[in-house]
Amino acid sequence: MGRAFQNRKESMAKTAAAKTKVYSKYGREIYVCAKSGGVDPTGNLALRGLIERAKKDQVPSHVIDKALEKAKGAGGEDFSPTRYEGFGPGNCMVIVDCLTDNPNRTFGDVRACFTKTKCKIGTPGSVSHMFDHCAILAFKGEDEEGTLEALMEADVDVTDIENEDGQITVFAPHTEYAKAKQALIDAFGELDFEVDEIQFVPQTTTPVEGDDVAMFEKFLDMLNDLDDVQNVFHNAELES
Repeated sequence: MGRAFQNRKESMAKTAAAKTKVYSKYGREIYVCAKSGGVDPTGNLALRGLIERAKKDQVPSHVIDKALEKAKGAGGEDFSPTRYEGFGPGNCMVIVDCLTDNPNRTFGDVRACFTKTKCKIGTPGSVSHMFDHCAILAFKGEDEEGTLEALMEADVDVTDIENEDGQITVFAPHTEYAKAKQALIDAFGELDFEVDEIQFVPQTTTPVEGDDVAMFEKFLDMLNDLDDVQNVFHNAELES
């Protein structure tokens, strides 16, 4: 899983640079997370991780506070998650996660990104079966055995553990996210997680070469410019 995750990390760094509306995207995700799981980060581990990630991405405190305040109120926007799948340049596999208050608009916008870059949007499940939907938690440490023991004692279904360059990375099914994170905090105290996310990690990669590289980057830029798009996952391996 390590190589696929490394490719994913590199692509995240590239797509993050293209996220011109990162504040509003974080604000929307924090609002939805707080609305569904509660506004107190100590009782809502998903929200806590999201806020920590937002701070690392230098999202201002007032953006976070505004989203939390909005979540405390009654009513408000009714955002719902939606996911699109398909094939990008070079026939790589792509998953697009959105939060939307207008699914028809969002589908039209996402489909336009596919068609304008000669890509093909697919049906639900057309590519997601080739990805592992993982909770990924990474922190500085060397005690791989102690980490595994703590997770096993908490009855966490661990998929994989990597110990590399003084960092331990835990992979678990996405449904085990809260339980895995709590088990690590209980075992090691407050941790500064380098990675604290739920992601789609590709089981295999697809080389994207030649003219397809520029088209792929255009495709990602178009998707990331959409307000409703929260994350883009893919299995593309770009030629260097």
